[in-house]
Amino acid sequence: MNDWSDWIGRRREAGDLVTERMVAEYRVVLTGTCGPGEVPAGFHWCLAPDLAPPEDLGRDGHPRPGLLLPKLPLPRRMWAGGEIRFFQPFETGAAVTRTSTIADVTFKTGRSGQLGFVGVDHDYHAAGELLLSERQNIVYREDPAPGAIRTPPPGEDWAPVEAWHALPDSTLLFRYSALTFNGHRIHYDHPYATGVEGYDGLVVHGPLQAVWMQNLAATIFGALPATFRYRGLSPLIVGHKVTIEAREAAEGLELRVRRDEDGVVTMEASAAR
Repeated sequence: MNDWSDWIGRRREAGDLVTERMVAEYRVVLTGTCGPGEVPAGFHWCLAPDLAPPEDLGRDGHPRPGLLLPKLPLPRRMWAGGEIRFFQPFETGAAVTRTSTIADVTFKTGRSGQLGFVGVDHDYHAAGELLLSERQNIVYREDPAPGAIRTPPPGEDWAPVEAWHALPDSTLLFRYSALTFNGHRIHYDHPYATGVEGYDGLVVHGPLQAVWMQNLAATIFGALPATFRYRGLSPLIVGHKVTIEAREAAEGLELRVRRDEDGVVTMEASAAR
């Protein structure tokens, strides 16, 4: 692979306002999976989205590679996981600035072929105070061969301390995409999701699954966690009932999103006080 060191350290800033309408919309989208607080956990992903006119979009509906993120020689992009550190809660009416920095670019070979990883650090400030800091890991993949997306074995049985249930549908995906200004076509364009990227249907956002777990952790803790780490394991397709559950761990909680029909875990996380 080429040398991508000239991307390391590239930085951009964007601002946004936490409005009552946005928070109300967020709560409606999270009906049944919303935690405590004036502004529930995960709301930061609604703020300061990456903007691009139609001519600057890639085939997947995101800003095309080479503008905000490096143009790696792999056509598919998605969130692989990340880590969030919560310092202070967001407040309605706050003017928030997000500073985003390209932290690293790495490659490895997995079972599905060549993989590229871009790490992006985001810091959210309001009134000169750091509210939240996160590392977002983005994975680039090759286009899949027919039948290449495999179903992993089911996860072990848990005795959760708390569990929520959800049945994501296309309306939920549309509303979350609109709220976060996420143009990725795998969430709304069925022919593209199945015919180009090889999924069995529309894909539930990885961030939405992480939001469910953040809010479950905040509900159990009674406040935002200090840290939250999450990792995608398997695509979650619309129409599959899931259980969002948590169990106690040495440093706080282990959490996961698990399909009810076959026990496959689509995303896992940990949260610490």
